[in-house]
Amino acid sequence: MRDLTEKTISEQTIYEGKVIDLKVKEVRLPDGKIGKREVLNHPGAVAIVACTKENKLVVVRQFRKALERTIVEIPAGKLEKGEEPLDSAKRELEEETGYTCEKITKISAFYTTPGFSNQIVHVYFTNELSKGTQQTDSDEFVDVMEITIDEALRMIETGEIIDAKTIYAVQYLQLNKG
Repeated sequence: MRDLTEKTISEQTIYEGKVIDLKVKEVRLPDGKIGKREVLNHPGAVAIVACTKENKLVVVRQFRKALERTIVEIPAGKLEKGEEPLDSAKRELEEETGYTCEKITKISAFYTTPGFSNQIVHVYFTNELSKGTQQTDSDEFVDVMEITIDEALRMIETGEIIDAKTIYAVQYLQLNKG
């Protein structure tokens, strides 16, 4: 098999933000030619597939500026600097939904858009929830909902659920809990 590695020759930071950085990298392609790659660096994120005792999926409804619309998704958030994904998952679950959990299990991790970003999402599952108090960030406005798998499937059909991590969560539950 061919070596498909693209070796970085130089890189320039175009933007450094609160959440992401954008770099343009000049690379040597496998055939020896030179190419450019725009790479978005992200600290990583967590997502939580949380189910109640009644076997309902806990989701949040929030406006997403990048999409210019409100969507329904599983609780999720970015890793803070130096934070372990497990700790982040527990923190995000409580902040966004008010739920806490003693037991939480990592399901998997996946890259969201490897063509231009290194963002990885660590996905966790819990069905041992205790109700607490929602503590969203000052610029975060979310409604908490509890939905059945059938309701989630309808929301996928109607376009209320359109993000990959939430569709992944619904499929996970169908395969493992159904």
